[in-house]
Order: sequence, then structure tokens, then C-alpha cells
Amino acid sequence: MDNCLFCKIGKSDIPSKIIYEDETVLAFLDINPNTNGHTLIIPKKHIKDIDDIDENTYLHIFKIAKQIKKKLIEKLNCDGIQLIQNNGDCQEIKHYHLHLIPFYHKNKKLSVDEVHKKIMQ
Repeated sequence: MDNCLFCKIGKSDIPSKIIYEDETVLAFLDINPNTNGHTLIIPKKHIKDIDDIDENTYLHIFKIAKQIKKKLIEKLNCDGIQLIQNNGDCQEIKHYHLHLIPFYHKNKKLSVDEVHKKIMQ
């Protein structure tokens, strides 16, 4: 999809703070995070929502989510992680994506650049 923001990010047409990439998915820090380390995992091919995603891609996204969850806890010392996936009218960008949103009891707000540096160390 030519006008899809996440397709453009997946093709590197728009820069992002990538924390994981393979041939199927891309994981990057949200540009307007809810908390430090707010990460999105997207399939590189355009898939609108949960009704359109194939089982292999769906399972792969959750496999990678488990790996990223461990990394966020290790690097950012968060106290928990929310996994959120929206569909329909509550889906702001109509490209399947899974949010990993760290939870902190105490949280010092960091810039996306600072968080990316900590995660990639």
C-alpha cells in the first residue's frame, strides 16, 4: 500500500528506531510513546488487521514479542508489559501491529533516542 505509514517504515522510506528486524517483521520504538520502550511490531507486508493475517505471520509476531518483552525488561527495568492489538475504528493505522507497552511503578521519561540507545547496548 503506497499510502500506508507502516509499509513506508517497513521499506525504510521513513526512518525509525528499529530494535528488531527479519524478513517477515519489523519492531521499532513508537515515535509518540505511552511509556519508555513503547514498541510496535509490524509485518513487513501490508496486512490490514487480525481478520487478514495468516497464521504463520501471526505466530511469528508473538514469538518475536516474547523476545522483545525479555529485552525490554532486561534493558529498561520495567515492571510489566502490556500487549495491545487494535482492530476496526480503534485502529489508527490500518496495518496490523502489536503494541508492547512497558509498565513502570516509577518512570523517568526518556527521549526515544535515549531509550533506543539503552535497548541496543
